[in-house]
Amino acid sequence: MTLADEKYLLFTTFRKTGEAVSTPVWAVPLGEGRVGFYTSSGTGKAKRLAHTSKVRLQPCDSRGRVKPGTEPVDATAVLVTGAELDDIHRKIKAKYGFFTNVTKLLGTIGGIVKRNRMPYADRGVVVTLTD
Repeated sequence: MTLADEKYLLFTTFRKTGEAVSTPVWAVPLGEGRVGFYTSSGTGKAKRLAHTSKVRLQPCDSRGRVKPGTEPVDATAVLVTGAELDDIHRKIKAKYGFFTNVTKLLGTIGGIVKRNRMPYADRGVVVTLTD
């Protein structure tokens, strides 16, 4: 089983100070040792990727608890839009189905309640695994 076959991956980015910040994400295979997911341009992970492409991945559950017996994998990541983002959207919809609609609705409601609306899934993240 590859990382892209996992239901959730713990995606770790790094602040300018070097402090690690981890978030569970959905991910899909993109081929050639790459996985992808989408995010909002207003999220912390998108902002942190603006200053470093260094990331780490590890299989986890929906709450970010790492799977026993797994090890983190170092990688690099870049934000994408356009055709690459469209491909990621299509593959995530195929893999996760109806739940993509549920998360979009919950994100909209959360943004209204917190008075902090962010664009939903307007950036793709392409992660290239390093050997």
